[in-house]
Amino acid sequence: MFKKYFGRFPHAFRGLAYAVVTDFGYRTQVYLGVAVGILVSITFEPLESWEFLFIALSWALILITELQNSALEAALDKLHPELHESIRRSKDMAAGAVLIAGVFLLVCLVTIGYGRFF
Repeated sequence: MFKKYFGRFPHAFRGLAYAVVTDFGYRTQVYLGVAVGILVSITFEPLESWEFLFIALSWALILITELQNSALEAALDKLHPELHESIRRSKDMAAGAVLIAGVFLLVCLVTIGYGRFF
């Protein structure tokens, strides 16, 4: 049972590695997250555990939605390579999910920063 469960991890790691190497959007989110994390840790030091948790979870949400967006776009492009209105809407909605995750991170940062500076 454990072998079957843990045998699935290589697929997930392979998917993450593929996204980092080939997907510009995902790679950008990783780099921006690291840069924001460094900036926040310098600017808002010391971070309380709940503040760190909100920021880390917000960034994880961005990475998750970006992976889903990229996977959906790749699948739709393969299944329906020509332009189609419903495919465009599906891709736009997936991109909207990434935007909402980014706005949530921004709200978290502004809320934490506001409490420190005002």
